[in-house]
Amino acid sequence: MTVRVVLADDQPLVRAGLRVLVADHPDLEIVGEAGTGTEAVRIAGDSDPDVVVMDIRMPGMDGIEATRIITADAEAPRVLILTTFDDDDYVYGALRAGASGFLVKDMALEDILAAIRVVAAGDALIAPGVTRRLIAEFAGRPEPAPPRRNVEGITAREREVLTLVGRGMSNGEIAAQLYVSVATAKAHVARLFTKLGARDRVHLVIIAYEAGLVAPPS
Repeated sequence: MTVRVVLADDQPLVRAGLRVLVADHPDLEIVGEAGTGTEAVRIAGDSDPDVVVMDIRMPGMDGIEATRIITADAEAPRVLILTTFDDDDYVYGALRAGASGFLVKDMALEDILAAIRVVAAGDALIAPGVTRRLIAEFAGRPEPAPPRRNVEGITAREREVLTLVGRGMSNGEIAAQLYVSVATAKAHVARLFTKLGARDRVHLVIIAYEAGLVAPPS
C-alpha cells in the first residue's frame, strides 16, 4: 500500500529535498505541499493523505494549531512533526495537539522516511529523549487541580499497563514486567486505545500523567 504524504514547511528547499527523497521510494507518494499552516489544513482536507509531515514555525497559523485542526476529525490523517526547533514547549504542544510523532531535521533522511511509515501504520514515534522531556514537563508543573483525568472505566490490569506505558515501556517490556505474553500486553494496550480514546502510545503517556498514575522523576 502506498502512503500518501503532505509536506508542510515554509522553506521550499526543505520541501524539495524531502520530495526528491520520497520519489526514490515507491511505497511513498507526495500528494500535496504547503508553505503555511492554513495551507496545510486546506490541503490535508482536499488530498486525503495518510500522513502530514508538519513544520512548527510557519507564517500565520503555526504547525501546532494546524495539527490541532487536522487531527480533530475522527478520520484525520496522522501528523508527524519535523522541525529544527526541539524546545520543550514545542514538543509538549505538538503532542497535545494530536501529533503522532516528533522529529528534528538533523536526523538521518532514512530515519525520517522510516518515521513516516511507522506513523502511517498507526504507531507513534518520537525522537530520542522526547519522552523523558515530556515527563520533565509534567514534573515542572504544579500538581493538577482535581479532578484529574478520569480513567475509572478501565480494569485494574489495564491501569497497570497504562502506568507502564506512561513510563515509556514497550509491549515486550510490559509483558516481562507483568509476566504475560507480548500478545496479551498488546491486547491490553489496544483496549486502552479504545476505552480512553487515545490516538497512539504518545497520547497514552500523556493520559497516564494527567491521571496521576506515573510519578514524575525526582
